[in-house]
Order: sequence, then structure tokens, then C-alpha cells
Amino acid sequence: MEILKGVGASKGIAIGQLLFYTGDPYKVEKFSVKDTSAELQRLETARKKAIDSLNRIYEKALLEIGEKDAMIFQIHAMMLDDLDYIENITNLIVNEKVNAEYAVNETAQKFAQMFLSMDDDYMKQRSTDVFDISKSLVRELSSSKAHDLEYITGKVIIAADDLMPSETVQLDKSKVMAFVTRGGSKISHSAILARTIGIPAVVGLGDSINKLEDESIVIVDGFTGAVYLQPDTETIVRFTAQRDEYLATREKLLQLKGKSSETLDGVKVEINANIGRPADISLVQANDAEGIGLFRSEFLYMESREFPTEEAQFEVYKEVLERMNGKRVIIRTLDLGADKHVPYFNIPNEDNPAMGYRAIRICLTRPEIFNAQLRALLRASVYGHLAIMVPMITSLDEVLKTKEIIENIKTQLRDEGIAYSDDFEFGIMVETPAAAMISDILAQHVDFFSIGTNDLTQYTLAVDRMNHTIASLYDPRHLAVLRMMRMIVENGKKHGIWTGICGESAADAELIPAFLAMGVHELSVSPTAVLDVRQKVRDINLALCKEKILKRLDEGTLSI
Repeated sequence: MEILKGVGASKGIAIGQLLFYTGDPYKVEKFSVKDTSAELQRLETARKKAIDSLNRIYEKALLEIGEKDAMIFQIHAMMLDDLDYIENITNLIVNEKVNAEYAVNETAQKFAQMFLSMDDDYMKQRSTDVFDISKSLVRELSSSKAHDLEYITGKVIIAADDLMPSETVQLDKSKVMAFVTRGGSKISHSAILARTIGIPAVVGLGDSINKLEDESIVIVDGFTGAVYLQPDTETIVRFTAQRDEYLATREKLLQLKGKSSETLDGVKVEINANIGRPADISLVQANDAEGIGLFRSEFLYMESREFPTEEAQFEVYKEVLERMNGKRVIIRTLDLGADKHVPYFNIPNEDNPAMGYRAIRICLTRPEIFNAQLRALLRASVYGHLAIMVPMITSLDEVLKTKEIIENIKTQLRDEGIAYSDDFEFGIMVETPAAAMISDILAQHVDFFSIGTNDLTQYTLAVDRMNHTIASLYDPRHLAVLRMMRMIVENGKKHGIWTGICGESAADAELIPAFLAMGVHELSVSPTAVLDVRQKVRDINLALCKEKILKRLDEGTLSI
């Protein structure tokens, strides 16, 4: 038995026979054409057919995986209307007098390289989207019959170099137990779709995937990213038991929908969801989150080719607030820079972007951007329970300047006769040691704190969380981080404001008792983790463990 190590991209365990999937061959030949007008017409016909095909896949996905994840196919259809993309193909056909398949292939390579050269992991993944739509175009141009994953017989585990989103959505759970890929990442669309469909997946196996053989028996552990090749009987028995236990747990969690997030001794905590798009709300509702603890507004900018207008932002915020029907929605103002970049912002490369020109630092020096967002937020405030949250705060001055801008915008809106509500909350994301150390002062000027544990851990421990070389030093359970969080919560309580957690630690089952002992009021996690966290909260008797946890924090002996 050999164990291969990849990245666990979708939870779950599968045991079964392997099938290598090669997909459509994406190979094209280059040849000269005399009638470029006819070639352009052939391209246009193929483009329309590809759009029709993507729209059909969208309709299918809408029924099977929901609006949020089906949206990618609408985006792909729109990409086939992208002027730059089509113009590049057209110019190659006209100027070089080459066949359309070759022009599409060359354009795909060019655009994919452009995305891969970006620092941001999210934008790098867009290279996959370019290849996916280009593949659709070549398929239509060559009239090749699409390889259909629906024709798989029996129950198998798919192995592939990579899976395109349009291929992943074709996976039939009754036939495909899991998939493993050579490439990919946790944030690729295929990984996201796998999590939504509920298929275990391990990605990023690299060249070790070559050790797998067609029809061999494997175990895929989507929790750890391990793939067991030709497992022995004892291992199969062990993983079969783990798989059955996990499936039973998932079924049991569904019974918590509609129930309160309350400890055994009656302490209530709000469990909310972190999202990035209005389409995610269906997942928020499906998992019974009590509100939205973090709406990452930067996705509005990252998915746009230019600065989104005030009107465009207003429509998005209004939709989110209306669909949440009076439940609190915390919208984080623009948090670009560091690991998230948008080309049209023209943010210069920096040696240390995590500590550079980002988030509130951009907003306060680019008032035209910040004003448009804040105006959109205030206008939307009449449609629900809005909370505005500002990230990357390090000083009181940043808070006061932001509040001053908000007051000026209120005056503008009043003068213009545009409605807004004064009944919204204003808070900050506490994610720097500076904000934590002056949280007693900041608490006097805001309505709430939300602790961003990812960056707070990074800055407190002086560990770049994107640096894989020192990844072992990045520890959200470090005593220094936990003590700092306790201080933030206590300073909030002293001044009558509530504190939540919206970083990844909020879903850490072993840390949740410590957070409740500190007095945290809200935990905001990914939508699919809401019921897991609710179950953990309902299992805790805080009266029995609170003093013990706090004493160990004082003594420095708290070990998770």
C-alpha cells in the first residue's frame, strides 16, 4: 500500500475503483485560410453554439447545485462575449490568415498566462475559466462530439490532470464517488463545485498521480488530502467505518435547522455566514445561518473589468439586505491589496504587500472609490439590517476619518433627497495587534468588533501566512493570539459593544469553548460549517468549563 499526498479539496471518504478521465483532446492544428470572412463566420457560429451549450449546462446546474455555483456557467457564457477575447481571436484570423481553432488556442494561452502572472490566487484560477471556454469553442469548431461523463458505468473514482467546471458539474454522484487531480487548488471552481455537490476530492497530487493505475482500488480521504493506493484489508475496514460515521453525522446535522445556537446551560451565540456574492445567500439560507457576519465586498471589484459604479454596488447591497429579510448583514468595505489585486486599480508591486498599501489605506487615499461604496451602502441601508465594517484598522484616526466621511455622505444624501437609514451599525475588523492594543479606545467609537483571526495571527506571530516555508509557525491557537482575543472581547464588553469572530478560527471545534468562555457574541463561518458549529455550541456546558478555561489562559497553560 502506498499513500499519495495532495490537498483535501472536498470533505468525505470514498473507496473504490479508479477510472482515468482524459476529457476532450485539446489539440489543434495550424493551417492557412484564404477566405478569412468565411473563417470569421465559422467562429461566430461556433461561439453562438458554445453560448447555447453553456446556458443549457447552467439550467441543469441550477437544479442540481443551486444558483450560487451554477453562476459560473453564466459567467463563462458572458466571457464568450468579452470584446478583448473575441477581438484577439479575430485579429489572429484576419492578420495571420490562420484557422479559427488555432486562433482560439493561441488566445487561450495568452489570456491564461496573463491571469497566471498575477499575484492573487483567485485571479490565477481564472486561467482555468479561459481554458474551459476555449475548449468549448474548439469543440464546436471541430464538430467533435463532447466527451460525456454521464456515460460512465458503475461506481468509480475519477482521476484526471484537471477537471473543468463544465466537466465537474456533469459528475453523477450515483456513479462518481470522488475525484483526484494532478493540478487544481482548494479555491478552483472544480473544488468549489465538488464541495457543493458533496463529492470527496483531492487535488494537487502533482506527478505522484502517475503512480495510480486504471481500475486499481484506492481510498480518497478528502479531509487530509491522502490517497491510498491498493489499500490492505485493515485500512479498507478502518476507512469504511470512518466514511459511514461521517455520513451519519452529516444526516444528523440537518436536524439542527431551525434550532437555536445555545449551550446546554442557556448561553446563546449568534452563528452567521461569510459570503462574497448575493448568489451565496441560497447557501446561507439552506444552512440556516442567523445572518451574514462577513460580506466580502471586494469580490464586486475583483469580478469587474472596471470600478463598479455606485448604482451597481447599491443594487447588490440592496439585494443582499432584502433577501436576508431583516437579519443582520455585515458588509466589509473594500479590502483589496495584500493577496487580492485588481488590474485596473494599478496598485504597485510591493516587497511586503501584507503590510503595505491595502484596505482602509487605499480607501482613505482614494476618496472617489470609498465615497461611491459608502454612498451605495447608506442608500441600501433602508432595505434591511445593515452593519458596515472597516478592515485593517491600526489607529483611532482611521476610524474617525471614516466616520467623518460617512457623516458627510449623509448630508449629501439628505440634500439630494435620497433616503437612507440611521439605524445601521458601524464596526471595525480587529486584525492587527495595533487595533487590539487600543481596543479600549476604539470601542468607544464603534458599535462592534469583528476579530479577523487570519491576519491577527499573521501579524501577532510575525508569520506571513502565504509563505509555505514557515507555514508550521502559523498557529491561530498560539497563546499570544488567544490572549489578545480575550483582551479585545473584554475591552468591548467594558464599553458595551459586542464582539464576533469572522476568521477561520471561528469554525475550530476545539477553540469554540474558549471563545464562548471569553464572551464572544458571534461566530461567522462558511455557510456549510454553520450546522457543525451549532452542534458544537449545543454540546457545551459553559458553566462547567468557563472558569477552568479562563484560569488556564491566565496561567498560560491552555493547550488545545
